[in-house]
Formats: sequence, structure tokens, C-alpha cells
Amino acid sequence: MSKITLYEVGPRDGLQNEKGSIEIADKIRLVDLLSASGLTKIETGSFVSPKWVPQMANSAQVFAGIKRDSAINYGALTPNMQGLEAALAAKANEVAVFGAASESFSQKNINCSIEESIQRFIPVIEHALASGLSVRGYVSCVVGCPYEGEVKPGAVAAVAQRLIDLGCYEVSLGDTIGVGTPNKIAKMIDVVAQEVAVEQLAIHCHDTYGQALANVYAAIETGIKTVDSSVAGLGGCPYAKGASGNVASEDALYMLNGLGLETGVDLKKLIHAGNFISEKLNRRNQSKVAQALSSIS
Repeated sequence: MSKITLYEVGPRDGLQNEKGSIEIADKIRLVDLLSASGLTKIETGSFVSPKWVPQMANSAQVFAGIKRDSAINYGALTPNMQGLEAALAAKANEVAVFGAASESFSQKNINCSIEESIQRFIPVIEHALASGLSVRGYVSCVVGCPYEGEVKPGAVAAVAQRLIDLGCYEVSLGDTIGVGTPNKIAKMIDVVAQEVAVEQLAIHCHDTYGQALANVYAAIETGIKTVDSSVAGLGGCPYAKGASGNVASEDALYMLNGLGLETGVDLKKLIHAGNFISEKLNRRNQSKVAQALSSIS
């Protein structure tokens, strides 16, 4: 049976776009519930300027409060050296840097060109690796950009290759605004895989147009073994208008189970985590699988 890694991004990418205040205790409880589900990769927080992402301002306290499991990597997003130092102090297991395949998105998101962003990452990646942390890379807008429209697969491949060359162990390919379709996703991955081994690629799909699950399936068909997902379908992108949540972890897991792929994650416990945070946010769990199974349990 083939193994797929579900990379849970709910506590960071999922919650970062929430407007209302979320109690630190609830963030900690969410991570602990996710840890209990069998996930081995949980993006727990982000060490970015609270001016830009206020929801992540208390990430250090979240890291300090969780019940750690030695089998789980608790990751953090670190855009600069200051963020990396904070992640090291918080004892994150791995860190992530983020770039874009679109020049316009890079300028709007982090106020610099793609090449400038990569130059900024170099000392962060070098210091992280020297400190014993693994580094993950994100590439945004891998099929479409809210400012430029269609993004060429070659542009994605170029950024992904740079990130791998700099020392990232894996690059997550993000359909940030959710415009991808299975055919576009597969073609994009085929081009990127000519430069970066498919084993070092992950897929990160938003469900803006209802295509996320189909796109995840298409990515798996190309050989990708790591799927980013967000419990209860939390998330969006603060810099991409209309970009709704990530593919729901519960829905992705149900599909993977149906395909006979091994994840090691318990669906019932994952649904429990999603229902918990949805209740705290005063909304319905956005996962179709969670809605269905919760209504008959």
C-alpha cells in the first residue's frame, strides 16, 4: 500500500485569515487534537510581523503550550532572520520560506521581486540548516495569479528548483487562488518534475472553484506523495481576493482512504478536531465528509 503524507496547515494557513480573536488556549487545543489524530506534520504557527498577520502574533505561546509528540514535526513559517530566531526559540522542528511564481503576486505579498525574495531566503535557509532544522519551501500561484492571470509552468519550475538548490527538502506547489483544474495541475507538475524530483514536491490546493479534491487526485496520479490540507477547510489567502479555504483535511483523508492509500491518520479524530475549531469560530465545519459523518454519528 502506498503511503501519502497529509501535511496539516490549519493552525497556520487556516487560521491566519480569521478576522476575529481566537483564544490562545483554543489554538493550543486544536494542535493537540490534530496531534492525537495520527498526523506527523503540523504547521503550528508563523513568525511574521503582527502588523501584517495579526492572527499569528501569539505563535510563540502556542508552541510553548502544546503537548509535543516526538513523532510529529511542528513547523513554522519564517520569512526572515527575525522570524527564524523566534522559531528556534520556540523549538519548531522545521521552518518554511515562501515565494511566488508570479512577479506581481510577489510584489503585492512581500513587496519585492521573485529574485529579491530568494536572496532574502538564503541566510534564513543557511542558518536554519546549520541549526539542525529542516526547511520547506512554498511556491504560490502555481497555475494562476489574481493580478497576472495564467502562470506558466516553467516559471514555477524555476522557483521550485532554486528552493531545492538552496537546501529545502521539499517544495509545496500552491494553487493560491484555486483556479486550477486537474489537467492544468498535472501539466504543471510534469514540467516542474523535469527540474525537481517528484518525491520532493507537495501539492497545496485551495477550493475557490470547487476543484481542490480533483486537483489533489490529479497530483497524486503524477506521483506526488505529500498533500497539504487544512482541517475543516479553514483558510484562504489574505493577499488573494476570493480565495476560499484549503482543501479540507477530512475530505482529503476520506478520498485517500478510498483509494487505498496509507496516511496513518484517524478520520474520526480528525473530524473531532475540525468540529472543535469550527465551534470556536461559530461556523459550520466546511468539510463535506465531516458534515456527513457528524450528522449520522
